[in-house]
Amino acid sequence: MKKIVLLFSFLGFISCKSSIDTPVKLQTPIQNEYFTIAFGSCDNQKIKNELWPAIDKNHPSVWIWGGDNVYSDTEDMEFLKKNYDIQKQDTDYLQFIKNKIVMGTWDDHDFGANDGGEEYPFKRESQQLLLDFLDTSKTDSLRKRDGVYTSKTIAINGHKVKIIVLDSRFFRTKLTKATDSKKRFQPNKYGEGTVLGNAQWKWLEKELQTSDAQFNVLVSSIQFLSDKHGFEAWGNFPHEVEKLERLIVSTKAKGTFIISGDRHIATFSSKNVTGLSYPLVDFTSSGLTHTYASFSGEENPYVKGEVIKDINFGLLKFDFENNKVIMEIRGKQNKLLQEYVQIYPGK
Repeated sequence: MKKIVLLFSFLGFISCKSSIDTPVKLQTPIQNEYFTIAFGSCDNQKIKNELWPAIDKNHPSVWIWGGDNVYSDTEDMEFLKKNYDIQKQDTDYLQFIKNKIVMGTWDDHDFGANDGGEEYPFKRESQQLLLDFLDTSKTDSLRKRDGVYTSKTIAINGHKVKIIVLDSRFFRTKLTKATDSKKRFQPNKYGEGTVLGNAQWKWLEKELQTSDAQFNVLVSSIQFLSDKHGFEAWGNFPHEVEKLERLIVSTKAKGTFIISGDRHIATFSSKNVTGLSYPLVDFTSSGLTHTYASFSGEENPYVKGEVIKDINFGLLKFDFENNKVIMEIRGKQNKLLQEYVQIYPGK
């Protein structure tokens, strides 16, 4: 008999205060022994995405857009809308998202400016177009407040997974250009600037404090752990890295890990954080249509396994009985490119 997944939708927050909680219950059969989430990033609308049928073979119940969902570095909102429309009209994508929950964040190229942040003048208009792309209701509270951060808790036969989508663009302050000519950016002076902004930080603290989920998935468009490459990363704000690590420890949120995109490569990173009873994993999957084909290596003290530079998508397979997550990087024809398994402390 097919297992049944009950999906509870938690609406957004306005000024860190939740709207009236009206759970939406959907029923979707699990096709295998795991509850599966798929995610990916960096999907150029001008390049045919060959991966949708392969992703669908894994029967994910949820798809998460990890950012750079289209490429539209622009201040022309009509141009941005047209590019979202191109993406949305892909017949394979439309087939893929049937009967699935679709969530997502943005990164710089769909936000509107390469490496852009709070200074981008059309961020509110761009936000509405992303929400349109994600089929967010016109009456959803997400439409009325700054930033695309949101969360959803999914209940599966007595178990729960919480997906917490972060916004690393709307509030992100100025980056520091690198003095090293081989790198683009270097870390800001400690304590200078922010990735999430005050309102989102308060919201995130509440989301983790109140979570009763067995697993908590943080969605970040930029990498959290890998911070030596000189591109965009949480590591450009070292005090914000420490703040998130402390928050995960202090809230005691179970089974918390990060998924990220942006880099046009796929990799697993893992770090032992003081006070945390399990390693903190950052699983990067990028890109869906094009990758960093000339990648030849970079410093990453937390890397696990090999860096993948083929087009790829990420899978999260939740084994509730054994309290573990099987993380997979897959590519064309659903080929398994690399796997990482994280077992978490008792339920």
